[in-house]
Amino acid sequence: MQIEQIFSIVEKDLQILNTNLQSMVGARHPILNAASEHLFSAGGKRIRPTLVILVAGYTLGNQPITPSHRRLAEITEIIHTASLVHDDVIDECITRRGVTTVHSLYNNRVAVLAGDFLFAQSSWYLANLNSLNVVKTISKVITDFAEGEVRQGMIQFDCKMSMHEYIDKSFYKTASLIASSCQGSAMLSNLQYNEQNQYYIYGKHIGLAFQIIDDMLDIIGSHKNLGKPIGSDLKNGNLTAPILFSLIDFPQLQDLIEHEFENDSDIEQAVKLIYCSQGLKKAKDLAEEHIQAAITALPYQNSISNNENLYGLIMVGEYILQQIH
Repeated sequence: MQIEQIFSIVEKDLQILNTNLQSMVGARHPILNAASEHLFSAGGKRIRPTLVILVAGYTLGNQPITPSHRRLAEITEIIHTASLVHDDVIDECITRRGVTTVHSLYNNRVAVLAGDFLFAQSSWYLANLNSLNVVKTISKVITDFAEGEVRQGMIQFDCKMSMHEYIDKSFYKTASLIASSCQGSAMLSNLQYNEQNQYYIYGKHIGLAFQIIDDMLDIIGSHKNLGKPIGSDLKNGNLTAPILFSLIDFPQLQDLIEHEFENDSDIEQAVKLIYCSQGLKKAKDLAEEHIQAAITALPYQNSISNNENLYGLIMVGEYILQQIH
């Protein structure tokens, strides 16, 4: 299977999802409605709903994907989009996925309200899934987002931050939603608890790998792939895996960080130091370790021969790594 085929497996499902998203987030107030339409028109690869659909397809075997699985995929994307709106306000991002962010297009108040509205909509649809276990699993994600933002805010420009703290923060900000969504999809397929947990572990490690590669893209990636201006994390003092690894090779990077890049050339100098270090290679190696852990977590004992959904779940890891090439 070629990497491009991952999304072809779920192409029809994602087309339905994109159509449904527009109607699901339709707000009564024109500004909120315009903000919501603006967000979803920006696109993106829809990696989170793709995983929900792939897990559903694999765990249901020959049965068709249920409306509840489709709705969970939609809820997942709404929650993710809501978190991006709030992140952009906090990080003062001007663009996201090549389009102007909501707070830049309108103002911070509208952006915060739009994010709150999307979280509220997701909660409403989540409650209507009529699965208490899924509600408990997914609703915790919203508190994890807040936990992640608080943790990130407390360790900005802090070179004493450990890799363990970085992984914890990355879990709360990114991996929690992916892990819980995969588990929620398995729950809707009525799998046993231990199998549900396997999909949670799969999603957790895929989510961590996704965040590590995204953090690498902040240093080396294209504006198109990243979805926000290059160097945003570095400038905001959000120390990520490639930066933490680079500090080992170049202690002088610490001076630039602790002085919060006070000179115009400091960011450029910091990026050069990161490029000259082993930071990017070690970060990629760490992402690969998490991808392998994700694949190992997948249950194969009941797999159907040549199951495209299973291969899709495996190849998602390769897709994530491909983003840095």
